[in-house]
Amino acid sequence: MPLGGLGMGEIILIFLVVLLLFGAKRLPEIGSALGKGIREFKGSVREIEGELKAPLNDLKSMPPKSPPDADGEAEEGPRRLTVTDEEQAD
Repeated sequence: MPLGGLGMGEIILIFLVVLLLFGAKRLPEIGSALGKGIREFKGSVREIEGELKAPLNDLKSMPPKSPPDADGEAEEGPRRLTVTDEEQAD
C-alpha cells in the first residue's frame, strides 16, 4: 500500500540515503527530535483551537441582551405587549 504516493522501494531508498548522510548513531536522536517537534506542534494546534472555541462557548452561555428603548437605555424588566387606555389616548 503506497504511503503518500511512495511505494516500498522508494521508502527504503530514502531511508538508506538518510542512513548514509547521518549515520546509525544519529538516527535515534533525529527521530526523537522529530517526534518532540510533532508533539509540540499538535499541542499548539490544540491550544489555539481551544482559545478559538472558548469565546463561542462564552457567548452561548450568556443571556441575550434586551434592545435599548427610545431613551437609548435597555429595559430592566420584561417587555409589555399590551397598551393601556392612557397610552392609547396619546
